[in-house]
Parts: sequence; C-alpha cells; structure tokens
Amino acid sequence: PFVIVCNHQASLDLMGMVEVIPERCVPIAKRELLYLGTVGWACWLSGIIFIDRHRRDAAIEVVSRTASAMRRENVR
Repeated sequence: PFVIVCNHQASLDLMGMVEVIPERCVPIAKRELLYLGTVGWACWLSGIIFIDRHRRDAAIEVVSRTASAMRRENVR
C-alpha cells in the first residue's frame, strides 16, 4: 500500500496525474473540485471520492469508510 499526494497547480496537471496513478487506485479529492464544470463531472464519473474539508466529522467518516472498503477489496 502507498499514498500519492498530488498538489497540482493547474487543470492540465490532471492529465499528467492520470498517467502516473496506478491501477486499482482509490483517488480522493477535495469536494470543491466537484464544482469545476467539465473537470468536476469527469472527476465524479471516474469514481473520485470527494471530501468536504469544511465538515471535519463528515470528512473523517468518508475516509474511514473508504479505508475499510480498500482493505476489504484489496485496493490501493
């Protein structure tokens, strides 16, 4: 298991990140990305798990459920 942290600076960085993210990877992103028009739709359709950073308890719950599913399904 490993964690890849991407702190992209522009929307085009997403295309480069797609090339380095391994198979069976669970991407997590801040919820604000969901509202970036076409980029948000693409993120949602690709299965990215969104975290609301303004609601700490909800974010922790999402991360906990995601971690449990990752262990159960043996994904990164």
